[in-house]
Amino acid sequence: MADTEIVEKYTPNFEAWVQDFTEWQTRIGFDPSWLGDYRFDIKFDWDTAGEKIEFGDFEGMPKWERRMQIPQQNIRDAIISMISVQGDTEFASVEQQNHLLATAPTEYDMKSALRIMCEEQRHGWQMAYVLCTYFGEQGVREASKLLERNAQDGTRILGSFNAPIDHWLDFFCFTHFIDRDGKYQLKMLSTSSFKPLAASMGPMLKEESFHLGTGANGLRRIVKQGVIPCELLQKYLNKWISTGLDLFGTDDSTSAQWAYVYGVKGRYDERESDVEADRAHLNEASRELYFQELREEMRRISAVRKEGEPELFIPSDKFNRGIGMYAGKNYTITGEKFDGSDEEYQDYLVSVLPTDEDEDKLMNDYMKKEWIQYREWKGKK
Repeated sequence: MADTEIVEKYTPNFEAWVQDFTEWQTRIGFDPSWLGDYRFDIKFDWDTAGEKIEFGDFEGMPKWERRMQIPQQNIRDAIISMISVQGDTEFASVEQQNHLLATAPTEYDMKSALRIMCEEQRHGWQMAYVLCTYFGEQGVREASKLLERNAQDGTRILGSFNAPIDHWLDFFCFTHFIDRDGKYQLKMLSTSSFKPLAASMGPMLKEESFHLGTGANGLRRIVKQGVIPCELLQKYLNKWISTGLDLFGTDDSTSAQWAYVYGVKGRYDERESDVEADRAHLNEASRELYFQELREEMRRISAVRKEGEPELFIPSDKFNRGIGMYAGKNYTITGEKFDGSDEEYQDYLVSVLPTDEDEDKLMNDYMKKEWIQYREWKGKK
């Protein structure tokens, strides 16, 4: 396989965007000096992108390499939308997380989080480059919007990327659960019929694996240290997992179906599966794979808990959902229909989700102690 191509020459449109990007960093409080010698390279892996469209109604035709090769405007719009949503999440996560660098529990955690934020910015940079380079004035406008929306203002496209990340437990939950959804989205785009988008995904997926590992490692170290009770940790799992499930979109999604028809976005296991896609239930299939993966990961994390602590588990995919067939319905964390009034259900939610009192105890009691297992940073100084 050929080495990943790194693009160094930029179009005037993208050079203008880079100036706006620098202003965005200053605006959100991310000091560019934190980057050190890190570079926001544009990376394409053309080998993994494939030559032929792999699924949908255009299957077998050459993948589209330029805007004008895309046969319909509505397909172009769908591709632009996919790129914009992906880029939006990358910049949002930096807005949500960068304030945590000042309170890192160890140098290892600070350097790990900083690496994640650098890579998230590179991913957003990559998506802006594709928009500016391949999609003319429409792409330039959408690239500009990536820096105009803001997580603190609640204007990012997806709900999870407007949620506050108040402390390091939130951060580890976010990187474990929400970045894991990101892995699914990137892999689904890695087979895209638009070749520059597909070629962008390989390098991004390699970098994303570190983000997931940081989340899983952080939660495991917390559980192993045993300072924060598993009963309290479970409340944070309940909080973050439902929003991760919602990121896969609505059930019976027509937009997911059309994206598949156009070859724009495949299934998570598109290249591995020998089963014909159920086009009417694409989101549900990906969500189920994600859900089962979370269960396996949590079994491993929970296995290191101290004796006497309750087992940590992934709550039911019916619980506290905002999107899909279970949205707004009253289910327990174990998946039973709640037997009681809406008012009683609100009381139930208070018992299984973090409260203000829980937050206060977490930050002003447990996190004043050595609440996470120490790990030494062995990277560059």
